[in-house]
Amino acid sequence: MLRLLVAIDGSDNAKRVIRHVVKQAPRYKVPVEVHLLNVQPPLVGVNVKLLITSQELKAYYRDEGERILRGPRRKLDSAGIKYMFHIGVGDPAEVIAQYAADKHCEQIIMGSRGMGSVANLVLGSVATKVIHLVKLPVLLVK
Repeated sequence: MLRLLVAIDGSDNAKRVIRHVVKQAPRYKVPVEVHLLNVQPPLVGVNVKLLITSQELKAYYRDEGERILRGPRRKLDSAGIKYMFHIGVGDPAEVIAQYAADKHCEQIIMGSRGMGSVANLVLGSVATKVIHLVKLPVLLVK
């Protein structure tokens, strides 16, 4: 079984990632186990903690993550690809790297996008950081 961590952020790049996974999954010689992951940025600040409870905050992260993963889950369901989904909170690159390790994934698949700086012009800052944090292959879908 080939374990794939597929990072989804709700962008157009993420839609291309799911299309790629759906197209490529039948081509693997072994069954794939897809782990969909959405990482929510933490809401920070003193005011946040004063206004909402930790349970409300967890519910917010869950609802936002489920909303973002709804479309990709439908596409995988339609293609008959089995998957598990996860919602993390924190620095996206660090959470992606940690989930990949925790789930014993053999490859990470994620989108790339251009950013403002020269170092991130081609890959994007999250993709660049993930590549530096993990020892497994990272497939970037343009």
